[in-house]
Amino acid sequence: MAGILLTQNNSFIIGDVARILGWIMNVLFNFMDSVFGVQNIGVCIILFTIIVYTLLLPLTIKQQKFSKLSAKMNPEIQAIQKKYANKKDNESMMAMNEETKTVYAKYGVSPTGSCVQLLIQFPVLLAMYSVIQKVPAYVDGVRNIFVELANGILAAPGGSAFMEELSKSSNMYGVGTDFTQVNTIIDVLYKLQETGNATWQMLIDKFPDMEGLILNTQSSINHVNNFGINIANSPWNIAQSALATGSFLLLVGAIAVPVLAALTQWLNVKLMPQASASNQDAENTMASTMKTMNLMMPLMSAWFCLTLPAGMGLYWIVGAVIRGIQQFGVNKYLNRIDLDELVKKNMEKNNHIREKKGLPPQKVMEIAKTNVKAIDHPKKGMTEEERQAAVAASTEYYKNADKPGSLASKAAMVAKYNEKTKK
Repeated sequence: MAGILLTQNNSFIIGDVARILGWIMNVLFNFMDSVFGVQNIGVCIILFTIIVYTLLLPLTIKQQKFSKLSAKMNPEIQAIQKKYANKKDNESMMAMNEETKTVYAKYGVSPTGSCVQLLIQFPVLLAMYSVIQKVPAYVDGVRNIFVELANGILAAPGGSAFMEELSKSSNMYGVGTDFTQVNTIIDVLYKLQETGNATWQMLIDKFPDMEGLILNTQSSINHVNNFGINIANSPWNIAQSALATGSFLLLVGAIAVPVLAALTQWLNVKLMPQASASNQDAENTMASTMKTMNLMMPLMSAWFCLTLPAGMGLYWIVGAVIRGIQQFGVNKYLNRIDLDELVKKNMEKNNHIREKKGLPPQKVMEIAKTNVKAIDHPKKGMTEEERQAAVAASTEYYKNADKPGSLASKAAMVAKYNEKTKK
């Protein structure tokens, strides 16, 4: 692997993650080749995706659990926001923040929600793109396919200059800059899959003595990357080639990648728990933004998987299927658990943390706990006004929840004093 390093991603953080993921991909490729005689990057990407999402399972479940509980606690958060809607003084703002934090503690989630999980998963996605874009830089079994031809081109008169010009004329990006290095030549040769047979023919015309080696290299790399379509090429390029050659099956395969990416993303959105609809939701900017994002995400998935290498689309689709299965399981689990018991455990845990910090415990009255179910499962025949009253009642405990002398109690005293002086 030491000789592969020149063309790997060396970006801060992303490069380090890419090297770890590339090592996993290399192990998988060698394992599948030695044990089953299978040399296929598409199969490795599927296995690789399963392994990566298994490693990320604790973070993913935590993120999905937050989404599920957010839908349940949103009515209480909205009730607090409504309570302080016309109060802009510092005491009221501090009291509102304190009450909001208590709701998060009550449900055992952090106000930052899934931000940390997303921040961790984002570099993984970018690193995965680096690995798929430059498979030979990370998988030595694929790199070895090109070594003999690359050395032959470097040894041929004008070979280095020709490959540099070829990369420029074909608008290749992400290749090395030193065309006297074997790895840079391999970068260009791997990119020839995106340019079609005409460019390979240009290679044969330039180096006719190596025609047999060139054809064998092309055949070998096509075999490794064949997963119905060439996963090193983008569905957009594949579709254009299919239309030019009249290959219906190739066209269907190219279209299937972005369509499946959008479909699986849409199903993920549908599985994500949604807050109950109300007039407050309609007026809430964040709720409106989330609805727009839920509509745009499948479309963005389709666009990315249409223009990026098909291997990224395969990773995207398999990952979405795994996330969907996980979300289904999380939903089932949280629908079965006793939320009153969950609230109790979370408050005990939160008070233990507060005790270590020398802070007084927060109290949750019984009405707050029982109204968790009242919000999620309103009684038959309950009107909208009654439901809103239940939501308001579920947050009433905050007014006197803290011990005397706490921030919330002081804010309440200020509010009562202001009312008295107005009268």
